[in-house]
Amino acid sequence: MNAPDLPVAVRSALTGYRLSDAVCASAGRVFVTGTQALVRLPLMQRALDAERGLDTAGFVSGYRGSPLGAYDQQLWKYREQLDAARIRFLPAVNEELAATAVLGSQEVESDPDRKVQGVFGLWYGKGPGVDRAGDALKH
Repeated sequence: MNAPDLPVAVRSALTGYRLSDAVCASAGRVFVTGTQALVRLPLMQRALDAERGLDTAGFVSGYRGSPLGAYDQQLWKYREQLDAARIRFLPAVNEELAATAVLGSQEVESDPDRKVQGVFGLWYGKGPGVDRAGDALKH
């Protein structure tokens, strides 16, 4: 039995589609998993900032043992694209250190030798780690 024909919109979106488009495409329709969407998020934020004339960088940190365990693998997979967009991924041994690192990335504005106007941060972890990382998250 043959599979039914795909709708025209889906067929046209798939023409010339590459797996890397899930994260790297800057226009058009993309098909992403939840984890790929999280990799795409800081890239999109950086692009939006650039469109608004803001010179920013990004910082992502989290605990590798979190339920988003494959997130770090995807960030490493797209490291070249992240580096080109000035987005740094630094995994941590626990949620507290990751949250503290992200908090530290927000202090760039007070550095007179800064190279960017600001840094957007993304932190991830698991539930109990949120409780333990409370101090860093509150400040």
